[in-house]
Amino acid sequence: MPDFEFPGRSGGLTHVIDKGLGPRAWEDVLETSGVYIDVVKLGWGTAYVTPNLKKKLEVLREKPVVIGGTFFEVVYVKGKLDEYKSWLQELGLTHVELSDGTVEIPRERKLELIADFARDFTVLSEVGSKDSSVEYSADEWKRWLREELDAGAWKVITEAREGGTAGIFDAGGGMRTELIGEIAAAVGTEHVIFEAPNKAAQAWFVKEFGPEVNLGNIPPEEVIPLETLRLGLRGDTLKQILQA
Repeated sequence: MPDFEFPGRSGGLTHVIDKGLGPRAWEDVLETSGVYIDVVKLGWGTAYVTPNLKKKLEVLREKPVVIGGTFFEVVYVKGKLDEYKSWLQELGLTHVELSDGTVEIPRERKLELIADFARDFTVLSEVGSKDSSVEYSADEWKRWLREELDAGAWKVITEAREGGTAGIFDAGGGMRTELIGEIAAAVGTEHVIFEAPNKAAQAWFVKEFGPEVNLGNIPPEEVIPLETLRLGLRGDTLKQILQA
């Protein structure tokens, strides 16, 4: 490999969404791009229906793994929070995602849950509705994100769904760039994981906030392409990164 020099970076989390890959598939992913993966999310309720879950988690043992926030909402509705904690501990998981994107959880109750889970786990909490017709104001986003960090969340996640059609995106897939800018200024990009499931969004975030921006819901096959965006090795960001 040629000994070229490229701008280094000391941060920038890549949060990957898994929709049901098997252990052998993950072995391949980790072999080729594991160095660039910081958190793995087992999307929505996929972990519950994965027959070989423990074998899969053994392959992923060196990565923080979270079960999707939607499954937390299911557990909340069923009143099985203590059982959920026990299951996570049985699986050896140290991180947990809490969300209220589908089920309405009163604000004070959600903050209490974040504080409660933070005593035993590293909490990633998600803000934003999965319903594309629901658009919260910038003030609500900023207040809620800060509240959840203050309650004990390690990182807060801005909802976009795996297809980029809700939350910080509109129903047509357009990015709510003004809102994102206000969130970044008020909360600090180091505290936020912005869901960015497609290349156009990933490139925009890197150009807007730099290569160390935290990005989430990245498909496993997009981890290396994202890293090239971060380093300016793709036409979308070459000028912004290498000629900065």
